Amino acid sequence: MEVDRSGSVTSAQGFVAGAVYAGMKTYGDGKLDVALLASHQPCTVAATFTQNRLHSASVDIDRAKLAAGPVRAVVVNAGIANSSTGARGIVDGERAAELAGARLGIPASEVLICSTGVIGHFLPMDKMAAGIAAVGVHVGGGPEFARAIMTTDTRPKHAAVRFGSYTLGGCCKGSGMIHPNMATMLAFLTTDAPIERGFLQTTLSDVVERTFNLLSIDGDTSPSDTVLLFANGAADGETIVATSPNAVEFAEALETLCTYLAKEMARDGEGATKLVEFRVSGAANLIEARSLVRLLTTSYLLKSAIHGADPNWGRIVAVIGRSGVTVSEPDVSVAICGVRVFEHEEPTAFDPGEVATAMQGDTVVIDIDLGAGPASATGWGCDLSAEYVSINADYHT
Repeated sequence: MEVDRSGSVTSAQGFVAGAVYAGMKTYGDGKLDVALLASHQPCTVAATFTQNRLHSASVDIDRAKLAAGPVRAVVVNAGIANSSTGARGIVDGERAAELAGARLGIPASEVLICSTGVIGHFLPMDKMAAGIAAVGVHVGGGPEFARAIMTTDTRPKHAAVRFGSYTLGGCCKGSGMIHPNMATMLAFLTTDAPIERGFLQTTLSDVVERTFNLLSIDGDTSPSDTVLLFANGAADGETIVATSPNAVEFAEALETLCTYLAKEMARDGEGATKLVEFRVSGAANLIEARSLVRLLTTSYLLKSAIHGADPNWGRIVAVIGRSGVTVSEPDVSVAICGVRVFEHEEPTAFDPGEVATAMQGDTVVIDIDLGAGPASATGWGCDLSAEYVSINADYHT
């Protein structure tokens, strides 16, 4: 399936969005920071949330609303996470949803909320209220919605995919505090297909495990992590269930879009200069394959070597060895940018200069075969630069 990089959350029929700058965000892109996404009709919604036990107020609010009934909109602010803000955080979040509902002309019960930014700060409700009141939603508002949810991101991340007569659009934000234990910082997905809720949730959860959950920038899991998938059925047709002829096509479209968005986040990791793709095969089982991918994405020694275009395969082998995954030692092999650098328990006769040159590109692919079984997994990360330290040393102050 082809990804339309100009697509967005308003590519699917029946969705509108918009954003304004309300003074919530004092770092990164200061142009937009309060946004609304809405459907003209109630939606079936699937979601995944952070496993961080000290999660944000938004996560509590959204879980309760999704359990209570249908929703059709979300209000998002960037700059302040509304996390670790106690009872006031819940009150402020619910008030923001009420204001957004009034702005859209729908009940507050049908409005979700997501907040991202600095932890431990209360929402400035005067700015939040002014921003919500000023947002104008429209069919072309998807790209500005994607810009408004950014924090330290250097660029918006949005796209769309067609499957059959339907459209699936989406956007995400995240370039730091990314080591998902369910999803990513924030991701919003929309489709005009009519989809049964149980199938929608199962499919989203499965796809998240294969995409966003195999992405890491720095090994930290945000308390605000949320993925929301809205299906409004505006394009008509029979409701898609697990046994429908187009169920597989929908799942493929969702995985294509989420893979694209996950890779875009890795490319835009704080201080990153390269996307790194880790492809593990020959694992004893899927759990071990994914576990190794996640370890590889968080090795600072390896990330530093990749930044310097140093084909130091020993750092890869060291991660494999300490991972605890099952290996057949004589059959383990490692390739960097398509060049086999280790096999049969020893280095190959490769040209380090050739590999170093290949590693200077904007994408580095590392292939590992454990020789122990049939399972495989692919995940994404980025290199580690001095700029990452600078960004995070100054992030709060």
